[in-house]
Amino acid sequence: MADKNNFDFLANDFELVQSDGAIKDKKLDTKPTTFFRDALKRFRKNKSSVVAAVILTILILMAIFVPIISPYDIESVRTEEKFLAPKLFDAGFGFWDGTRSYEHILYDPVNEVPAVSEKYSIAALKQSLVSINVDPDITYIDSYNQYGFGGVLVLATDAKVNNKDVFLSSKTVEFTDKGAYTIDIEFDNEENFGEGKLGEYRVYLKTGEGEDDKIMIRDFSNDYSPISFDISSAMKENRLKNVSASIVFDVKSSTSSIQYVLIKSIKLGCGERAKNADVLAEVSFDNPTEMVGITDLQSNEYWSCSGRKGLHNSEVRYCDYVLDTYMLVYGNADAIEYSASELNEWIKKGWCTYDYKVGPESFVKLSNECPIDVVRDQKVLTVTKKLSSITGSGWNYHKLGYESMPRYLMGTDASGVDVFKRAFAGLRTSLVLGVIVFAVCFVIGLIWGSISGYFGGNIDLFMERITDILGGVPWIVVITLCILHLGNNFFTFCFALCLTDWISTASTTRHQFYRFKGREYVLASRTLGASDARLIFKHILPNSLGTVITSSVLMIPSVIMAEATLAYLNLGLKGVHSFGVLMSNNQQYMGVYSNLVIFPATIMGLMVIMFNLFGNGLRDAMNPTLKGSE
Repeated sequence: MADKNNFDFLANDFELVQSDGAIKDKKLDTKPTTFFRDALKRFRKNKSSVVAAVILTILILMAIFVPIISPYDIESVRTEEKFLAPKLFDAGFGFWDGTRSYEHILYDPVNEVPAVSEKYSIAALKQSLVSINVDPDITYIDSYNQYGFGGVLVLATDAKVNNKDVFLSSKTVEFTDKGAYTIDIEFDNEENFGEGKLGEYRVYLKTGEGEDDKIMIRDFSNDYSPISFDISSAMKENRLKNVSASIVFDVKSSTSSIQYVLIKSIKLGCGERAKNADVLAEVSFDNPTEMVGITDLQSNEYWSCSGRKGLHNSEVRYCDYVLDTYMLVYGNADAIEYSASELNEWIKKGWCTYDYKVGPESFVKLSNECPIDVVRDQKVLTVTKKLSSITGSGWNYHKLGYESMPRYLMGTDASGVDVFKRAFAGLRTSLVLGVIVFAVCFVIGLIWGSISGYFGGNIDLFMERITDILGGVPWIVVITLCILHLGNNFFTFCFALCLTDWISTASTTRHQFYRFKGREYVLASRTLGASDARLIFKHILPNSLGTVITSSVLMIPSVIMAEATLAYLNLGLKGVHSFGVLMSNNQQYMGVYSNLVIFPATIMGLMVIMFNLFGNGLRDAMNPTLKGSE
């Protein structure tokens, strides 16, 4: 029996199992990597963070290049271009096309346009209308409106002086024996209108100051049937050839109630031989609404009244319409005045030719860059006989200094400034402010928190009391005091925000150091003789960096929000464009021109959300415990 502890091995007891003749180690399936390369790999796997990084990059690039590339001026006030709608497509597209929709607006039946001619000319409105829908229903009102029509004239006694007759008297009209004068009067007999009732009235021609100087048309009566009276025949009966007379309505008063007469129309007619048809037309009316509102050159009414003259059942209509705001401002204008110096400049550039000695017909347009198409009129100085100015028609955007009609993606604000360019110019300022504050506060907070958290004890206690004192003062008080003493400029904002914003970074860093400084790998390094600096920057800080960076990155959008908050308190940046000042100035127009707030607010919202998603991705990517994980 062989000894169990002794074995004899022979060469043929073993067989080499190998695919080839070379002896070598197995090839590694993975490659060595660095911490940051591994972090980037993990970051790419977080799709939401990647999307956030892309959007943030786009916004930052736009903040840099849009104010540089955009040709529109955001420094000058251009009130003629204010409140233009956002425009990307041509008018009529139905969306983002530079049009605005208006509902239930008074309709001007004479010019067939919305009743906004006090703001814009009729010609500009007509060329700018994309669509208009007139409400078929008529609204009746009992007051004068310049866009009303029809109704009835109300002649009423005064409630306070109800024992006195009132009259309605026309201006004096000349009647001669050469005319065939007639008067036709139509009434309305609506009962119980307002606080009164139909009363007794009379109508006559007042030919003099005496009581008998009257040609009676209808004596006191409650008869409201139409009147058709031949004035010329009455003059012959009274043996009158030429007479100056006014038409008078008398309404008899009553002690019981207000008395009134409702007059639909008064029409004065004359024969072909009469020469005062225009005067008769002034006194006549078949539109009481117009009659109540019209006055002559001396500001005296054609009809004077001793009682109360009112209006009843005046007809007005409303409409819904869509207006091209760009055509309204930049469209073709028929009467634009240009100085002689402007004209001479165009001639020097070869855009046109003109000889003021010949007149407007000598104008020839040679280039599309010339602002006008046709010269309508010219003004020549009386003394020097030199050209003063010309009046021409052409596209108004040439007059405003544009070679083609502008398009503002976000519209214009109350100053006529491009909101798109101003928003990104403000975003650039706010981003620079946020990045500077973040960098300064991150460095200060990281150093402060590292020292406090690593050494602990009395050092930590002393440093924490300092942060408690600084953190106990509200940040808005600190910033307000700095602004009051140093002015609300860019550097004051940076200084004020850096005074306290580093505290949050320091607190986060301190907590992370307390978390990691007692770990085994730190104790092992300390045992092997690692210095405090090596322990902080080599072992503890890299493990803490993910959480610290995540919380610190969010400081940038918080700085932007802080600047916007101060702007709403009238403490915003002065002398530079900022996001907060833009939104603060535009918030008063939110109800009417919502694009002035919605577009900038959307950009700010995107910034905040994308920074949050980006910060979350950084936290996971820079967490050393996840190194090598998928």
